[in-house]
Parts: sequence; C-alpha cells; structure tokens
Amino acid sequence: MIKKEYKPRVIDNTIEEYLKSFGAVCIEGPKWCGKTWTSSFHSNSEIYIGDPTGNFQNRVLAQMSPDLVLNGETPRLIDEWQEVPPLWDAVRYRVDQSGEKGQFILTGSSTPNHKGILHSGAGRIARIKMHPMSLYESGDSTGVVSLKELCNNTLIPAMTGEVNLTTLIQYIMRGGWPGNIDTPIAQATLLPLQYIDAIIEDDVFRIDGVKRNKDKMKLLLRSLARNETTTATNLSLAKDVRENDDSEIDKGTIADYLDIFKRLFIIDNQKPFSTNIRSSVRVKQSEKRHFCDPSLACALLNASPEMLINDLQTLGFLFEALCERDLKIYAESFGASLYHYQDYDNKEIDAVIELKNGEWCAFEIKLGANQIDDAAKNLLEIDKKIRNDPKGKPPKILCVICGLSNAAYKRPDGVYVVPITALKN
Repeated sequence: MIKKEYKPRVIDNTIEEYLKSFGAVCIEGPKWCGKTWTSSFHSNSEIYIGDPTGNFQNRVLAQMSPDLVLNGETPRLIDEWQEVPPLWDAVRYRVDQSGEKGQFILTGSSTPNHKGILHSGAGRIARIKMHPMSLYESGDSTGVVSLKELCNNTLIPAMTGEVNLTTLIQYIMRGGWPGNIDTPIAQATLLPLQYIDAIIEDDVFRIDGVKRNKDKMKLLLRSLARNETTTATNLSLAKDVRENDDSEIDKGTIADYLDIFKRLFIIDNQKPFSTNIRSSVRVKQSEKRHFCDPSLACALLNASPEMLINDLQTLGFLFEALCERDLKIYAESFGASLYHYQDYDNKEIDAVIELKNGEWCAFEIKLGANQIDDAAKNLLEIDKKIRNDPKGKPPKILCVICGLSNAAYKRPDGVYVVPITALKN
C-alpha cells in the first residue's frame, strides 16, 4: 500500500501498543471495515491467503506447510488467516521459539471453528476488535470534544456548527465502510446491499461448510433490522418474522443463525450493564441488538431518505445505533467498555461507558435538540434514585448525545450536551 494515502484509524494506537507487548496481534472484525488496509500500514511484509493468483497458490502453500508463509520482514501481515486455521498454531509456535514482540499481524473477518487450532495463543497472540469507521475517522466529526476527557468530567464549551437532518441520514445510510466514504449517497447505498448478499451467498457456507436456508437467513436479518436498537428476544424475532413475512423460523434455527452472524461480525450487540449500581433494583440482562453498522439495517429495510424523514421513530433508532457504534469505537480506544442499562422499574439509559477504574458514565441519545430537556430529566431522575440508595454507585457524568445541536456545553443542572458530529475518542 501507499502509506502516505492511509486514512488514520482510532485503532492505530492500540495496534502499535499491542505490537510492543505481544508476539502477534489478530485484528478481527466485519469484512470491508478496513482491517487489511490498516494492518498493511503497520506491517513490513505481507501475504494474502485469499489471493486467487496462481490458482490460490498462497492458500495451497499455507495448507502444505504453514511455517513457510511466515518468513518475511516483521511485522508480517497474514491476511484472512482463518482460511487455513493451522496458521494460528504455526504463528504461536514461531512466537514461542523466538520470544520477540511484534512479529505478526493476522486479520480475520470470521471466527473459525476450533477444529485444527490446537492452542488458544494466550499470552502470545492478542486479539483486537475492529469496527467500521466512526464519524471522526471518516472526517464527518470535528472532534472538538474528546470522549475520554468528557468521561473524566472535562469539557470546554464550544460552538460546533449546524448539522441538518438530511446530512445525518446520509451518514446512517452510507455507513462507516472506508470504500464508501467519498461515494455519492445514491451509489453509497448499494454497498450495504452487496455486503448482505455476499455474506449470505458465500461467507455463511465458507465459515463451516454447512448449507443453510438462505431465504430464512434473509428473513431473520430483516427482522433484526426491524428490531435494531431494541432488546427483542429470540422468541420475539420468531414472532416478528411470522407477522411481517408470513413465515416460520423456530427458536433453534434462530439461535444457530445468530451464532453465525456473530462469528461473521455482522451483529455487534450491546451488553447490559451488570455492575450493581442500585443494590435494591434488579437489572434486566438482555442485550441490545445492533448490526455492526446501521447502514446494514437501512439496506434490509429498503430505507430511503424520504422514508426516514417520514418515519422519525425508525430514524431515531438508527441514529441511536450510529451513536452507539461511535461510542464503542471511542471507548475501546482508552480501555473503556460500552453497555446499556434497563431495570424492572422501566428506567433505561441508552449507553453506559464503564471506565477501567470501575467508574461509569451515563448517556442518553436524542436526534433532535427539542428532546434534550426530556433526556436530561431522565438522566437526573435515575441519578437521584441511585444516590438515594445506600449502596448505590452513581455515574461520574451525565450526558446527552445529540444530532441536531450546534454546541457542546454543560447545562445548569450539570448534564453535558454533545453533538455526535463533534465527538472523538
């Protein structure tokens, strides 16, 4: 690759840090999210296992003698290693033999079965999860507000510029795919559609060689799109398919398909916040459903800008998905984790960021500036309930992430307001 043309990613610092600490790193994530390009930027030699040149000679060579493809200047990139699973053990063994750091970068767009992998690689191969581009990485956020600094209760008020609804819709529909960033919106919507077709037609079978019902997989994907940003159960998904598509998918099949989607990194659910922040209240343990990128939900819903403008509820869910995608990317860069909170008192927090020291921050996500007051009120009510609990653990900060707002500031009640188009890690 031409390294001067590389568009920096939030994950770059993590990769550099891990290369100094481990013999190899494995960068995993959805296909087309930029893993190969980023890994190539950090490597000094490379081999592409999926390269069709010479009747896939690289793959054949790796299958015949995995050790041979490891030779080259380090860090050495081994792209799509999961096509030849024994490469994992070969890398682990080479790292053990030399004891040197930063020898290999492996990339993978699926998690293979453990058959053929004899060792976990613990202590030798570090795994790093990569996501599609955030708005800051694609150049669509000014980055005047650092999430890390915000979570440490630091924010310098700033005017962040006007953002219109049409622009936000384009960000959602285009997605964070590097190859789509500079594509006009009329053509940009084609990539998520092709992504879904490629997954269903090819990648699902390649992951374990099992033939599955493609039509039913598409029905389930459409149901997931209708339930984006909700905590719908598998039973609810089955009911949704029956009511909307007049078809039946049993719970066992749904569980199997969801596992495949997870292993292909198509879905990236938001886990519930399990820390006992309110000792007297039971917290629900359902994951919030997400695709790895909101553009996939748009494609499956056949959404157009006009449709979303006329369906603000759906748009609100998709905007929340966009924000939570970015919050996860930013949080992971400084060792924090993204969750959501939902209790049996019907109190919810859209996004919870837990810091490495155990402190946590509460975020509500709202599309319109006219919704900020209600969002702040909800956060303050939950904060009050937690503080009134003798064993409660209150949040470090309260913040509303907004779409149609032109400023980042702290309200008189102590709640921060930050536009998603002003945020960075």
